[in-house]
Amino acid sequence: MSDGFIAVARVSDIPVGEVRVVEAAGKRLAVCNVEGQIYAIDDTCTHDDGPLGNGTLDGWAIICPRHGARFDVRDGRVLQMPAAYPVRSYPARIVNGEIQVSIGSED
Repeated sequence: MSDGFIAVARVSDIPVGEVRVVEAAGKRLAVCNVEGQIYAIDDTCTHDDGPLGNGTLDGWAIICPRHGARFDVRDGRVLQMPAAYPVRSYPARIVNGEIQVSIGSED
């Protein structure tokens, strides 16, 4: 699309409270559905490269399954160590039931 958003999934593919890993523009993203709002972050924990998409959601926090680091899915900031650096977050939107993510935008 000309506005930089890429379709990555349907809303029905990611139930409320769930995370799914998708690939878009060569990146692995963890796409999270929190209370019907969609958020997209890198699928890699900044602590040890663990797969965040295999983690669980606790409100707006995603918990890395390896060592328990927590990140805010809204902006990628660290909520709990052992991670010290945020993960990158990406603008996401829903258009006609389709989840779209902008990979090129800098946050």
